[in-house]
Amino acid sequence: MVPAPPDEDPKRIMIVTDAWEPQVNGVVRTLSRVTAELRAMGCEVEIVSPSDGYKTVPLITYSEIKLALWARDSVEERFKSFAPDAVHIATEGPLGWFARNVCLEHKFPFTTSYHTQFPEYVHARFWWIPLMAGYRYMRAFHDKSGRVMVATPTMMTMLQRRGFKNITAWSRGVDTEMFHPDKRGIDGGVYPDLPRPVFVYVGRVAVEKNIEEFLALDLPGTKVVVGDGPQREDLMAKYPEAVFPGAKFGDELARYFADADVFVFPSRTDTFGLVILEAMATGTPVAGLVAPGPQDIIPGSGAGAVNDDLAIACREALTMDRVATRAYAEKFSWRACAEEFRRNLQPLPKPEKKRFWRRLKLRGLRRKRKAPIPSL
Repeated sequence: MVPAPPDEDPKRIMIVTDAWEPQVNGVVRTLSRVTAELRAMGCEVEIVSPSDGYKTVPLITYSEIKLALWARDSVEERFKSFAPDAVHIATEGPLGWFARNVCLEHKFPFTTSYHTQFPEYVHARFWWIPLMAGYRYMRAFHDKSGRVMVATPTMMTMLQRRGFKNITAWSRGVDTEMFHPDKRGIDGGVYPDLPRPVFVYVGRVAVEKNIEEFLALDLPGTKVVVGDGPQREDLMAKYPEAVFPGAKFGDELARYFADADVFVFPSRTDTFGLVILEAMATGTPVAGLVAPGPQDIIPGSGAGAVNDDLAIACREALTMDRVATRAYAEKFSWRACAEEFRRNLQPLPKPEKKRFWRRLKLRGLRRKRKAPIPSL
């Protein structure tokens, strides 16, 4: 089994991920949309995920994520059966480690992606675990990766400073049909009785998302938190003036974006923030902190504002033109995202590629020389 030849886009792609449907988060949405685009481009894609019938256990404090702890042999069997041209390992969970070990054992090059600031997430939930420990874990996982795909220039710089190697840019896309300005104001909108302006957050309601900084702001109008998670009940009790409609999906979610006046993204730990583009696609401008994601997407776009003071960013975003905001979001497409992903699947720099294939050919020649001469 060998990878795709140098300088040739792979056609048989295995993606291994610990995060997959029915989970709802940015990682899952990105991988599922990229997979659909790859298949539309004529690629065969094999997804290895916890949803494939493995025995799983829930991740502590994040029960939606199921961990497949006893799947190593199955991952290897599927690797051999599918015979991929390229392997991409999307997450640093058990399936990711199993796939990493299988690839190393078979000397098969692979790529990875850095979707989540895992050390910061862990530290936010368990303050006694130092960031250094989390980054040691993450470097160990990615250190043999031919390319580590990262969503923004800020994250690339941060990881380089942390000692990561082979970092490559991989941006994101947005569904501009589902998330559309036409969803605004249907049947009076989803916020008909709320004082304006409406500032909305959409996403998981958990401590690492920094939602409380948003809810504590002195802003006019109404604050809305769309989503569910372990911090929801506490925040509802602490901020009774805010509105918590729960998790929304599909067209209904698009309406919650479109009917808002500003989308607020308070996270300091996300690597991109796909919801930023989804809000912009509906015409709703975005306010964020100077942090990975907002500071890479928003400045100079005319589609929002970033500031170390989130309240200032919110007020500035209120002045943004919704038509210009939508126009900016239209620059991002899932097809471009998938094409960039596919190009990045070639993991070795060109000089190393040549040496790899030279060694492969030499091994083939040696095997031919050692082969017994058939008797007549």
